[in-house]
Amino acid sequence: MDTTTGSTLYRRIWRWHFFAGLFCVPFILSLALTGGAYLFHAQIDDIVYAKEMLRAEGAAPGERLPASHLIDQAVRAFPGRAAALTLPADGLHTAQVDVQRPGAGTLQVFVDPVAGSVTGSVAEADRMMTLVKRIHSLSVLGDAGNVLIEIVAGWIIVLVATGIYLWWPRGRSGGVVSIRPAAKGRTWWRDLHAVTGIFAGVVVLFLALTGMPWSIVWGTNVNAWLSARDLGVPHGVWAGIPRSTLPAAALGELPWSQQAQPVPASDPHAAHHGAAAHPDVGHGPAPAHAQGPDSVVRTLAAIGLHDGYRLVLPRDAHGVYSAIRMPGKLEERRVVHVDQYSGAVLMDIGAAQIRPVGRITEWGVAVHQGEQYGAINLAVMLAGCLALVAMCISGIAAWWLRRPAGRLAAPPRRESDRLARGVLAIAAVLGCIFPLLGASMLAVLLLDWLLQSLRGNPQQTTTN
Repeated sequence: MDTTTGSTLYRRIWRWHFFAGLFCVPFILSLALTGGAYLFHAQIDDIVYAKEMLRAEGAAPGERLPASHLIDQAVRAFPGRAAALTLPADGLHTAQVDVQRPGAGTLQVFVDPVAGSVTGSVAEADRMMTLVKRIHSLSVLGDAGNVLIEIVAGWIIVLVATGIYLWWPRGRSGGVVSIRPAAKGRTWWRDLHAVTGIFAGVVVLFLALTGMPWSIVWGTNVNAWLSARDLGVPHGVWAGIPRSTLPAAALGELPWSQQAQPVPASDPHAAHHGAAAHPDVGHGPAPAHAQGPDSVVRTLAAIGLHDGYRLVLPRDAHGVYSAIRMPGKLEERRVVHVDQYSGAVLMDIGAAQIRPVGRITEWGVAVHQGEQYGAINLAVMLAGCLALVAMCISGIAAWWLRRPAGRLAAPPRRESDRLARGVLAIAAVLGCIFPLLGASMLAVLLLDWLLQSLRGNPQQTTTN
């Protein structure tokens, strides 16, 4: 590549990096701060809700009360429909009963699992980490927020790629792998931005890619595509199992590969005739007797699922008991559905049952959440979040110190500037893989062309 071509390409990529960064900075800061906080959601919950979630100091150890008793205590204190019970994984925490109240949302009621006393309650929507999670995904703004954060995640990939190109030494030695000792002002901030980026780039790219499964367009469609092609939950697990119309995502947090699946259905007549349930469950009257949660807890214990899971209770006559164990390591995540009448285990899905493509995706999610490799995993993900904050601050500082007063001072664009075919090909591939990123790229190109046309200077222009 000759010098002219190189400077032209550098100028265009710098321009893209500049505008992408300027647009994304507030959202990246939000992602980094909320993501870093959510890595420690369990520890933060224990501090903020110590009265509700932790058993009283010095509380006597003992045998846990039956699940039905814990549920009854919660509903007696806060009338409503018990929707789920979370059994603590240790002797330090209380049990949690989700109580749905008409017109008042879900109330999380905490019960001492040994004493049976209610220690307090928190509205699910008001819980601190629930709000942090909603801000992280921008679901506080509805679907529009989910779309926006998916676009930002796509542009983070672009920022990493363009940042590596801009960082490339090209014969330089200063500000490449360390901040120059004599650097001051804008140069110091620029070095901090570049050096942080090159060391943290892989982690940042990993965070962006593994965050995509939660996205409203890419994540939803890829999940459905994998499910349709038997690349997630194997189709064979449904053999002879009745299906409901309830999507599994309605159960709350559960492994990504299972979110596009329906929830199995209980057969109201299976307990009478002892036959396998049929895929199309009828809507006749339910039998008078159904399994209680105590019986289901014993069934789950018999197949190795002990405390530390959330038991979602049947919603209606055709509902099932769904035991969900997560978060945690991929190998520990598990979902079990139990027929509410016969007590039979309809489906038991863990990481080993998921197809390789789905399992790799879920592994990425577990690492993203800092739950796969213990303290080291947490430290690396937190470092990625802190690096994002440092790059946002240093990038803005370097730009602010460079810009003339009252001007945007964007990198100049000349009419003769053209992106290399290889760069265009990479952009096209990324745009096809991540449709919202591709659509936003086209929108940026169109806007840039319109601005240049309005200014009408074919020699050199600078966006003000």
